Amino acid sequence: MNAPARILMCPPDFYGIEYEINPWMHTERQADQPTAAAQWNDLRQILSGHGAVIELLEPVAGLPDLVFTANAAFIYRERAICSRFRHQQRQGEEEHDAAWLTAHGFTVETLPNDHFFEGAGDALFCGDTLFAGYRMRSQAVSHQLVAERIGRRVIPLELVDPYYYHLDTCFCPLAKDVAAYYPGAFDDYGKQALREHIPTLIEVDKDEARSFACNAVVVGSTVTTNTGCPFFHEQLRAIGFNPTATPLGEFVKAGGSAKCLTLRLDGEDAASWRTNVA
Repeated sequence: MNAPARILMCPPDFYGIEYEINPWMHTERQADQPTAAAQWNDLRQILSGHGAVIELLEPVAGLPDLVFTANAAFIYRERAICSRFRHQQRQGEEEHDAAWLTAHGFTVETLPNDHFFEGAGDALFCGDTLFAGYRMRSQAVSHQLVAERIGRRVIPLELVDPYYYHLDTCFCPLAKDVAAYYPGAFDDYGKQALREHIPTLIEVDKDEARSFACNAVVVGSTVTTNTGCPFFHEQLRAIGFNPTATPLGEFVKAGGSAKCLTLRLDGEDAASWRTNVA
């Protein structure tokens, strides 16, 4: 029997739209704090209800995006390669993420200072292959260095739509040979690479991509998304998954949703190394 999923989340005590570093963010369109807290708690309860163990990172005043724990690091077994944020507004998160991961038994690594890399937001396994988004936040050279360190193949994917600035906003591995993606976020090479390397590839349409359909949390056969993705849920049910929706609109205002709010500490279900010996 597999061990329960371990997920890192950070309460949204200090979450808000304090700056603009992606097209979703507008300081004049603020998040409603009580609603954000309620939405975050609902997501936590849904994931716990499906067997996940939720661990908590302490929120820090002045770091509103610390709530998006997917960007804290890239996890590989007991190693954590911490992020090097491109934007100065998020760089203060790095020391807090690293301290928590160190205290909880991970071997923490960093990339050189000139290598931008934004963790599990831009680096996702599907089977044995690491798919890595670059251009908006992370660099292809950073992904190559990560792949060298862990001894795995990497396929860099250029992101071409600024609304999909991290890979996890437009690509969701569901199982070792199954994933969902929004084609409009990728250049022609990226679309071809995904089609060639993933046997079952679900296309998400433009409207549901804007509802962050691809920014889903996968725990076994359960896939949790923001609301507004009914056709994607139909597609998931057709291939044996159990989709569930929960409102996350306050976080969409900052360009994030379910997946952004979580970091799998035990490895994503779609990563073949999660249960196999390296």
